[in-house]
Amino acid sequence: MAAPLPGDKSAGYMGLIIGGIAVFLIAWGIVHLTNKKYAGEKAETPAAAQTQQ
Repeated sequence: MAAPLPGDKSAGYMGLIIGGIAVFLIAWGIVHLTNKKYAGEKAETPAAAQTQQ
C-alpha cells in the first residue's frame, strides 16, 4: 500500500461532502415528486379504525 499523498485527505472530505449533498438532493426530489403525485388524493381511513366504528 502506498503512503497517502498530501491532497488525499482533502479530496476524501470533498467527496464525502459532495456525496452527502447528492444523496440529500436525490431524496428531496423523490419526496417532492411523490407528494406531487398523491397531492389530489383523499387519505384513507386505516383498517383498524374502520373495525372499531
